[in-house]
Amino acid sequence: MKLGIVGLPNVGKSTLFNSITKAGAECANYPFCTIEPNVGVVAVPDNRLDKLTEMYHPQKTTHAVIEFVDIAGLVKGASKGEGLGNQFLSHIRETDAICEVVRCFDDPNVVHVDGSVEPVRDMETIDLELVFADLDTAQKRLDKAKKNLKADKKYQEEIDVLTKVIEQLEQGVSIRSTKLKEEEQEMVRDMFFLTAKPILYIANVSEEQLENPLEDPMVKQVIEYAKKQKAEVVPLCVKIEEELSGLEDSDKQEMLEMYGLSESGLDKVIQKSYDLLGLMSFLTAGEPEVRAWTIKKGTKAPEAAGKIHSDIQRGFIKADVVSFDDLIREGSMNAVREKGLVRSEGKDYVMQDGDVVLFKFNV
Repeated sequence: MKLGIVGLPNVGKSTLFNSITKAGAECANYPFCTIEPNVGVVAVPDNRLDKLTEMYHPQKTTHAVIEFVDIAGLVKGASKGEGLGNQFLSHIRETDAICEVVRCFDDPNVVHVDGSVEPVRDMETIDLELVFADLDTAQKRLDKAKKNLKADKKYQEEIDVLTKVIEQLEQGVSIRSTKLKEEEQEMVRDMFFLTAKPILYIANVSEEQLENPLEDPMVKQVIEYAKKQKAEVVPLCVKIEEELSGLEDSDKQEMLEMYGLSESGLDKVIQKSYDLLGLMSFLTAGEPEVRAWTIKKGTKAPEAAGKIHSDIQRGFIKADVVSFDDLIREGSMNAVREKGLVRSEGKDYVMQDGDVVLFKFNV
């Protein structure tokens, strides 16, 4: 699963990417520093794995991962090819969700591409370019569907949903904010529209604003705008996150306490991004390995087993399941078995986040 980190030039995208992945993407105080997208795979923070590791002392512990893509800065006119517009839009199209970095601090030493810091204007610039790109795509698909309708009446459904989508896009409304029936949503999902992708806004604030970011006027503007997009906001100071990412755990904790933070903003971004993609983890635990396995919410037991190995899915018999909370409270798998807290689930069982599972299967 890929998340694209987007934003206007010079808002902190590459610095955020460096902090998340420690990949060392080039970062400088001028527009279009990032041209080709940088890609980094990061572990999803999960304290449950730490506790299971303490319990089982495995040979290795494996976290779930997601992929972040640092995409070139977008400018007004990108949908018409301005700046690096065509590259920018094609790179977003290849991602599953969007993390949009919004600058919410004033600093005369950091150039703003539009000459001033106005979060809502900046968000509208990017979102409207995505709307324009989708409008172009939708119109082309509609024209093609109308031609195909003469030979096959099934294209009428596509024409109907595209007409509805175009009407909303022409009013500046994203597809994710457009009211669509479930079957219409399925059709739209297969068309890979940019504004249909889920989005998370990252409000990049200064050290001073970090003390109470939710009360900051600029951050409030971002939150109000995000509500209209059915999106969440994570305020963080990219500069501090970059410093934190280079520290050992003990020093990192000391710095977090100094700023009155319970966790890093990056951990929140990664966790929110995982949730944004509709993902969750089930867990396996034993002496060889403690591991989090990534699945879509709503996945049934046999498909989850297939994440481990296709043979397990093919020969699936049942899943022995215990909740993480029960296992930790009782202290061992034997203890939860004795108390009858291990459930035997069949093929129709829908996996829950944090299930600790042992799959039984025929070879």
